[in-house]
Amino acid sequence: MAVEKLLKGEERLWAPEALRQGANLKDFWAEYRRSLEDPEGFWGAWARRFYWEKPFEKVLEWDLPEHRWFLGGTTNAVYNALERNVERGLRNKVALLYLAEDGREEKLTYGELLDRVRRLATGLRRLGVQKGDRVVVYMPLTLEGVLAMLATAYLGAIHSVVYAGLGVGALRERILDAGAKVLIAGDVSFRRGKGVDLRSIAEEAIRDLPLKVIWFQRAYKAELPEGHYDFHELLWGSPPEARAEMVEAEHPLFILYTSGSTGKPKGVVHVHGGYMVGTTYHLRTFFDVKDEDVFWATSDIGWIVGHSYIVYAPLLEGVTSVLREGAPDHPDPGALWQAVERYRVNVMFTAPTAVRMFMRLGPQWPRKHDLSSLRLLAVAGEPLNPEALKWAYQHLVDEGRRGFVADNWWQTELGGPTLGTPLVLPAKPGFAGVALPGVEAEVVDEEGRPVPPGQGGLLVLRRPFPHMMRTVWGNHERYLQYWREVPGGVYAAGDVASRDEEGYFSVLGRADDVLNVAGHRIGTADVESALVSHPPWPRPRSSASPTPEGGGHQGLRGPEAWANALGGTEGGPRPARAPGARAIATPQEVVFLDKLPKTRSGKILRRLLKAKELGKDPGDLSTLEE
Repeated sequence: MAVEKLLKGEERLWAPEALRQGANLKDFWAEYRRSLEDPEGFWGAWARRFYWEKPFEKVLEWDLPEHRWFLGGTTNAVYNALERNVERGLRNKVALLYLAEDGREEKLTYGELLDRVRRLATGLRRLGVQKGDRVVVYMPLTLEGVLAMLATAYLGAIHSVVYAGLGVGALRERILDAGAKVLIAGDVSFRRGKGVDLRSIAEEAIRDLPLKVIWFQRAYKAELPEGHYDFHELLWGSPPEARAEMVEAEHPLFILYTSGSTGKPKGVVHVHGGYMVGTTYHLRTFFDVKDEDVFWATSDIGWIVGHSYIVYAPLLEGVTSVLREGAPDHPDPGALWQAVERYRVNVMFTAPTAVRMFMRLGPQWPRKHDLSSLRLLAVAGEPLNPEALKWAYQHLVDEGRRGFVADNWWQTELGGPTLGTPLVLPAKPGFAGVALPGVEAEVVDEEGRPVPPGQGGLLVLRRPFPHMMRTVWGNHERYLQYWREVPGGVYAAGDVASRDEEGYFSVLGRADDVLNVAGHRIGTADVESALVSHPPWPRPRSSASPTPEGGGHQGLRGPEAWANALGGTEGGPRPARAPGARAIATPQEVVFLDKLPKTRSGKILRRLLKAKELGKDPGDLSTLEE
């Protein structure tokens, strides 16, 4: 049986035997031990798969908390993604497959992609873009958006992608913080069949700023003022003369801003060498991607998942990467599954929010389509409640008879999967998985002391790995804080977690969003899981409430729950009381909202709900959807 029930009632969900036997990484624990015992040999061997104009002389230099990788080496991540693969005979293989909501598609082979990147890079160079310059990209999820990223990095310049749709203040703040020289912006994106105006946001954000602007014009071609250029005219009016700028391994590849709980967002910096090596390792070993696979990360280039697993890692490994603009359930709830069937997608990476949406829409939609090609569904972004994992296991991979559902946890700062469940190990509902190769993770108390198995504490990492961030742009002190928040010279992830006797980690949520109710340490994911398992509660979110009853964390009682319209329909019936019998602690109060506040990457912004109750400043809201 794919599902093994233990005596104590714990479920283990296995991948089918054939999938385990064909895995790229079969002996996980031997690989894991080797990665910790000999990190230089481990990562050095993987790095040598790529092209280095000047070979690196030293794999790792670690002076806590500073870490540098592949010292002395020069390379370029985009050269390795394009020229290297063309030279390997992949010129005519599809590199990027773009899908629109209305069913339109556009494909670029590796040869075509290289030609366009060289042309756009030539155009950027003519506008004065050089090694080290910053280029902000405010583009919809299109081939042109990916081209903007690649052409920038091809020149050794540094791209900073801002999710298309973030507001005027968020865009302007990021342009100023990065010290950008050029903005590449779209005029419109499309979602649910409607255009989303980007041009007016971008124009207002750059008012009075001395920037050169390149416009990707889809809605209409406007007359452009001096210093403004049309994307396609610049692209096709430039010859493919540019050649990749070889840079030091530690040269910044991109800056990606992530929201801070207070104050301005943090500009996380990733570099060419280590990011290239680490993200591709996990594409092959955790996501188990084969050479001929079609890989689809249902994210956006504005987020770290899009950087790592729409753009860089798939292209570096020479596989076909899918990107789809728009909502996953438009024009109908089966749109995603229709695309999986049509393009024979093998591995998909999505978010828990999406899985819960699929669950709410019902199994009849995936059932209408042939999903036999889909052998691995990876899920990350926030805690994946057991009910959603088991639903996906049952309805998307045929109860484990033909595929596997792999939970994983990581952050913008970490670049790639850090905790996860490799397909050769069983999945445990409620657990993200084990520490992946190169990762030494632990759960500690506030003094940095390890806590016993099963006890909640702070999730920390004891060593760096190649694809971990190097600094916060313009604020290295903020980077150092990650390593100083918990005693012992460890990286503090900011999450609360527990670990069982077998080394599986359960991530409960952000450290400031975990409840202490009458002595029980309860994650918001625990409460939400109990509620979502109760049929009328499809999308609850929880936090603490501000009254000092019940011995709650920092004088708060809890939990309190918020829920939107019930039963998957607007205006559905609202239960008179919460299903307290299914949770350790019964919610003291349930607040009904027409909509829950979500970030544009689909996460529920719990701290906004909490701040509203406490009458406090919620901090940076630049990633809020509305």
